[in-house]
Amino acid sequence: MQVCLLQIALNFSSYNLKNTMKPARSQRPLEYPYTWDQFAHGEWVCTHIQTRLDEWLPRLFGYHMLKLGGLSCELVTGHCNIQHQVCIDKLNPLRNMEADNYDLPFVDKAFDVCVLANQLDYTDDPHRLLREIDRVMIDDGYLILSGVNPSSLMGIGRLIPWRKNKLPWNGRMFTPLRIRDWLSLLNYEIVDTSCFGLLPATRHRTCGVWFENACSELLPVIGSLYFIVARKRTYPLKPIKPKWKLKKQLSPVSLNYRIGDN
Repeated sequence: MQVCLLQIALNFSSYNLKNTMKPARSQRPLEYPYTWDQFAHGEWVCTHIQTRLDEWLPRLFGYHMLKLGGLSCELVTGHCNIQHQVCIDKLNPLRNMEADNYDLPFVDKAFDVCVLANQLDYTDDPHRLLREIDRVMIDDGYLILSGVNPSSLMGIGRLIPWRKNKLPWNGRMFTPLRIRDWLSLLNYEIVDTSCFGLLPATRHRTCGVWFENACSELLPVIGSLYFIVARKRTYPLKPIKPKWKLKKQLSPVSLNYRIGDN
């Protein structure tokens, strides 16, 4: 059964590669989740993302961290070196501020780190959201994103009629490759990217852990979740002079050039 699901995921992955250029903007209303409890297998998803985040928190330094969205607010970051953390959402009880994600009430270059957990899938204009985050990020700041990989076994669920209107399958599910392209256009360096989590653990899967671990090593592209760490880079405005120089050439002396009297 698991081998059959694996083959379906590989076929679905090739299908997604042909359909990755759907418009980024969306006109349809989107149900944005504000807590992991709204997700199917939300605890499993949150635990996986928290594990990856815990690996990065000791490496992050600065003064201010932005956690955008209710799902980001519920990720534990108290043991991070950055003590001042702003959690923005409209409904999650862990928020400490409400604001429009497209018009954040902060000056330019205010935050050292931004955590964006599974939010791009539920925004109608991801380009605009990323540009606004870029505005409030300092140079060399870190942007941490996560989401559901459409080219995965979990991503297949949106093709099932009774699931496509439920979380997380009603999300837009952009591929990690496309998100990396967007970040590159904003001049972000991709520091780390990974896909993980083959299938949510259930009581019916008693011998599938080894299978999931093996597939995560051999075929990471079919992992149900992605985790991206990007760093904002800026190029110097003053061009760097090339090290090479043209060799001076000898100028011919004219015939009527007088050296001196004999």
